[in-house]
Amino acid sequence: MGSRVHLMVDCHGVPESVCLDDRRLLECVTHACNEVGANVLGTARYRFGHDSPPGCAVFAMLDESHVSMHTYAEEQTLALDIFTCSSSYGPDDILSYLVSRLPLGDLSIRRHDRFK
Repeated sequence: MGSRVHLMVDCHGVPESVCLDDRRLLECVTHACNEVGANVLGTARYRFGHDSPPGCAVFAMLDESHVSMHTYAEEQTLALDIFTCSSSYGPDDILSYLVSRLPLGDLSIRRHDRFK
């Protein structure tokens, strides 16, 4: 089994239009996972705003763990969670792909080695 690394990324200054575009965010997450060779088992997306502040959540369940995003459009923030246990790629590979294709603003990255 590969290393078990969990990235928690807080993104500030994300355009409101991006924070509301659950379809685009899920497409980018799915493409990022496919690009690095992850095995995507399933995906989901949901747009908030009916009884809660506007934003969305997207999720990709991987054989190697998961990638999720949760946005707060009015605050222009996005919480990104990437946890992998692959020996052929790491969460930084997925993050690099996402940063190259989405305006994620200023990033605050916390790295946690799991089960150490």
